[in-house]
Amino acid sequence: MNFSMLHPADQIVTIMNRLYYYGMTTMTGGNLSVKDSEGTVWISPSGVDKGSLRREDIMQIKPDGTIVGIHKPSVEYPFHLGIYKKRPDLGAVLHAHPPALVAFSLLRKSPDTAIIPDARILCGDIAIAPYACPGSAKLGENISREFEKGVNTVLLENHGVVVGAKDLFAAFMSFETLDYLARLEINAGTLGGKIQTISDKHLEVFKQKTAPQLSEFCPSVHTSEEQAVRRDMCTLIKRAYGEQLFTSEQGTFSCRLADGSFVITPNGKDRAYLEPEDLVLIKNGECEAGKNPSRSVKFHMYMYEQHPDINSIIIAHPPHLMAFAVTDNDFDARLIPESYIALKTVRKFPFGSTFMQPKLLAREFSMKNPVAIIESDCAVAAGSSLANAFDRLEVMEYSAKSLIQAKSIKGEVVKINDEEVKEIETVFKL
Repeated sequence: MNFSMLHPADQIVTIMNRLYYYGMTTMTGGNLSVKDSEGTVWISPSGVDKGSLRREDIMQIKPDGTIVGIHKPSVEYPFHLGIYKKRPDLGAVLHAHPPALVAFSLLRKSPDTAIIPDARILCGDIAIAPYACPGSAKLGENISREFEKGVNTVLLENHGVVVGAKDLFAAFMSFETLDYLARLEINAGTLGGKIQTISDKHLEVFKQKTAPQLSEFCPSVHTSEEQAVRRDMCTLIKRAYGEQLFTSEQGTFSCRLADGSFVITPNGKDRAYLEPEDLVLIKNGECEAGKNPSRSVKFHMYMYEQHPDINSIIIAHPPHLMAFAVTDNDFDARLIPESYIALKTVRKFPFGSTFMQPKLLAREFSMKNPVAIIESDCAVAAGSSLANAFDRLEVMEYSAKSLIQAKSIKGEVVKINDEEVKEIETVFKL
């Protein structure tokens, strides 16, 4: 999907739908706006179900202040207009009340963007605006004052968050990343242990992370096997997004074909709307012409070269499992038989391993050691098939969630003991 080609009303409907069904806003909460090239502000309506918005519901506010539409514009429209007045460089404003960010607003503090590199890059500095009544001129003044300083993300005391950006999708990406960060920090705090942060040096290395330049080729044919893999990958990628294992631009799938080539997700495309033709074929070290593969494509190459029994690889950022990636806690899979059978030993590797030392990291994997956590970065799951790798990813996240929830209950976590592990290994031939 080329989001920029959608009409402003359709952009608002699309993103509001994602916010609502992703659990980031309530039926009548939150508001979005887009300023078009003629200066008209398109904005979500007041009091209309956000889960079933139609393009006809979206209101217009003309440059002269005239309001056009079948409803009333959001009661918060004054602060949207105030932001655009103070920041003419912005083309969209997003406001919502996701539970994790509301939790921070109740504490009058903002999430720590130094925990993961994407947060520092996408969200930048976060300001906190003093409380004022929704829809009031005072609230508009408080928010606009912070945006006027050049900040694009403002947390509202006892309220929610406002994000401004050049367009609505960019605003959504920043907002989605900030919400993910808030949930991650809460999970890490519940888990306990020291929360690690990204150094300036590591951040600079991460910023330079780009997809390697590969020679290109034009496929002469797309086999039925390849077409089936593309179809199945898209189905699971969208499922991963729906389960919040991926974010809109984070998360990588790949799958090997019978001839040794493999298909991989592209860099910089929205995971919620990927179609089979968006995926990238890699063959003999060359890339399908005109496409940009995932920045981790070299790691996938080395994995397939070194491990003939591994046929699928997933790199993801599940919010509960990542609590182990950003703290000094080790993840022990000896929780229930299913977690040990699927995961065995879950090892942790240094930040940047997938792109700084991909060949060395690939050597550490096998079907007996199919998963890993990369500090402050991601989780990796490998398998004999797409379903096998995806199952491992889900098991890791569900197990991590169970451990974090157990931490909130008084008592000691009791893990499967050595004798019980031996019995599992014997019965299931591990």
